[in-house]
Amino acid sequence: MKTFYHAECLFTGENFIDDALFSVEQGVFRLEDAVSTEAIELEGLVAPGFIDVQVNGGGGAFFNADQTPDCLDKIAKAHGQFGSTALMPTLITDKVEIMQAAADATAKAISEGVPGVLGIHFEGPHLSFPKKGTHSEQFIRPISEQEFAIYARQDLGIKMVTLAPENVSIADIERLVECGVKVSIGHTNADYSTTMAALNAGADGFTHLYNAMSAFTSREPGVVGAALWHDNSWCGLIVDGHHVHPLSAQLAIRTKQRGKIMLVTDAMPPVGTDDMEFDFFDGRKVIRTGDRLNSSTGELAGSVLDMASAVRNTVNSLDVSLAESLRMASLYPAQYLALKKKGRLLDGFDADFVVLDEHQYVKATYIAGKAI
Repeated sequence: MKTFYHAECLFTGENFIDDALFSVEQGVFRLEDAVSTEAIELEGLVAPGFIDVQVNGGGGAFFNADQTPDCLDKIAKAHGQFGSTALMPTLITDKVEIMQAAADATAKAISEGVPGVLGIHFEGPHLSFPKKGTHSEQFIRPISEQEFAIYARQDLGIKMVTLAPENVSIADIERLVECGVKVSIGHTNADYSTTMAALNAGADGFTHLYNAMSAFTSREPGVVGAALWHDNSWCGLIVDGHHVHPLSAQLAIRTKQRGKIMLVTDAMPPVGTDDMEFDFFDGRKVIRTGDRLNSSTGELAGSVLDMASAVRNTVNSLDVSLAESLRMASLYPAQYLALKKKGRLLDGFDADFVVLDEHQYVKATYIAGKAI
């Protein structure tokens, strides 16, 4: 059955169209010419649904604490309130048994069609001790055949691994890529040459640019220098006002090739709730102060950021146009994940869209043309 919609304004991912009529049939978007009297009115701005490649939790659910399809559904629903129509559930550094359980939960969620779940992002455990951030040191370890058995699975949707290239061999990075894994560089103290060697071996992403990575300096460009210099890689950027100084974020956006910086949340369980703390590793707690999360040992511990807020912050704090901010939240992550039918609202694309008010707050979210 074809359903017609009339949008006060539509952003296709390329341009804005006033008084746009479109239809959705079997989850597929199509622009229409004639006005239909049966069209559902959508007041505000209709834009492509947001795609978040780094989501640890939401709605009170934490993937490291509960490796079940129900947990993933709760996380996806929590972020759906804020315009995310697709996401990569992210498991931070943990025991291999937890990784296996997370992989099983992801496979089951995908087979059951849990809306919004694209695959799985393993952030760790093959990280750098000096740049571990809030990750638990006891679980950081070299890559082994146990992990490769997980990474080689073909039932996990999109697979992504964040690693420190100084602690993973070039041969193992190449092997990960051959397994169909997207290798992202993060939580690393590598120098520029080691980082570039990892990129040449097939790594194509940087996890939360600037955070937990060696800095750009006069005599050593570091991971940050490599990330900004390399044209064929993508950088996630947490625009919450805490992880990255606005000027640093602006500089990255100005420097990096256009289309290669994408907004991410690094979201934790309190997103979509009023929760002020949750249990973490090693007997620690993560404590919320306003819109900031810190481990009880002091480090930043993810965020309570949602994608709509990330878009607003990018517009208001970084002086980026609304169109480009929306692309950073939808089109560019879709291109990073090679999702050829997401990130735009054009004929034949998935009907994943968000309805925003004039201040970029979410009024409604649709996945495959269905309101969630």
